[in-house]
Amino acid sequence: MKWFLSIIILTFTFLSCKNINKDVNYAYIGGEIINPNTNFIVLEKDEKLIDTIKLDGRNRFIYKIDNLDPGFYSFTHGGEFQMILLEPQDSLLLRLNTIEFDESLVFSGIGKKKNNYFINEFLEHEKQEKYIFKICQLKPENYIKHIDSIKALKTNHLELFKKKHKPSKLFSKIAQANIDFDYYSHKEMYPFIHYGRDKVAILNSLPEHFYDYRKNINYNDEFFSKYHNYKAFLRKNVSNLALQAHAKHSQDKPFKHKELCYNLARLNIIDSLVSDPTIKDELLYHFAIDYLSKNQNIEDNEVLLKSYLNKSKDDKGKVIMERINASINRLKTGEKIPEFTVTDYKQHNHDISSIIKKNTVICFWSQAYYKHFNDSYKRIKELKLKYPEINFIRINIDDYNLQRSKNILENHNYISNNEYKLQNPGSAKESLAIYPVTKTFIVDKNNTIVSSNSNLFSFRFEKELLGLINR
Repeated sequence: MKWFLSIIILTFTFLSCKNINKDVNYAYIGGEIINPNTNFIVLEKDEKLIDTIKLDGRNRFIYKIDNLDPGFYSFTHGGEFQMILLEPQDSLLLRLNTIEFDESLVFSGIGKKKNNYFINEFLEHEKQEKYIFKICQLKPENYIKHIDSIKALKTNHLELFKKKHKPSKLFSKIAQANIDFDYYSHKEMYPFIHYGRDKVAILNSLPEHFYDYRKNINYNDEFFSKYHNYKAFLRKNVSNLALQAHAKHSQDKPFKHKELCYNLARLNIIDSLVSDPTIKDELLYHFAIDYLSKNQNIEDNEVLLKSYLNKSKDDKGKVIMERINASINRLKTGEKIPEFTVTDYKQHNHDISSIIKKNTVICFWSQAYYKHFNDSYKRIKELKLKYPEINFIRINIDDYNLQRSKNILENHNYISNNEYKLQNPGSAKESLAIYPVTKTFIVDKNNTIVSSNSNLFSFRFEKELLGLINR
């Protein structure tokens, strides 16, 4: 890697001297992938493809971005992705092992300090979220003290970094936004995560100034419109505002996430607060598909779909939503599961009905959701021992070739006779309305749907299995 780094820096220096005063608006990205799943990486900016970059014989690459638009870029490899901050004249090198994608990722070269800062913050954030879930059970005043302390530590860390490394204004703006959006999100999630069932009472117990920061929220921030932390915060904020609106006409009924009026309130709040078409359409789509995919009441689904269609300007999203809703209506309990084709890892194709010979659980995985990929395998391994009379199968839904999927399974020692891949992921995912990836089907021996919207990790899941066994 040191030799590789030296060559790239020399190349970068030569090109920089050659192009001095001609073009300073460029950046280089290069690196090495250990245990690659494919022979390329995909580079994107704001969800738009920049290029597909091939790895060489040593699984390394180097790429120059001309006419650089400074900001976050994403690189994807083998179904996983991470963000990098690129600014003019950066020459950033990365090194990662696909088996531990985020944890193994390190940066070197020009631009390494800011990107190592961000990847370390990302990994720390993942650990921190587990802690936040625990302290959400505290009373509001104590909870505020804890999250204020977390914010103060992060702010101090950022200030020390800025003093030492003198980063750009762009870095400082994004790094500070990370801290702020996380802090705001922790406040917005409090009523939902707190164990108390009476969410209205929890809202009423909050200190008067608990949500004062809302006065300064920009719901149409074009700069952060593609930024994960901003989008995650807006989703939590909209959900919380809808809870407050719902509480006014819920007649003291217990709060339920699947309540139609609550979900309509979320769409109405987005419509009233957000004018930026990109942000608005994305939020509307997120909440509409979240509701439709988890609800089996056809009449309620039609009401919510109509509200979504009236508010969204995204014609492509509307078509997809109507198709998904139609698929959901066909996946009712008592209906036959739609026919689709899967491929086993000996390259044999099977109609799904030919595999279902007894009561069966069908779940799905994608490498884009790495934690679920691992956790679902372990959960099924446990359930197989407890319920030998049930067949458990897992199906990969990613839109890449069979060998790539097989490599991922073999790298984790997950290959088994009950692992398959969708032959036509696009059409199958639509007909099965696979959203989210945690969606699990329970089907009886006659291919009849018992449940089209279960979850392996739900506390009700084993009760559903026992109900099927005891029929």
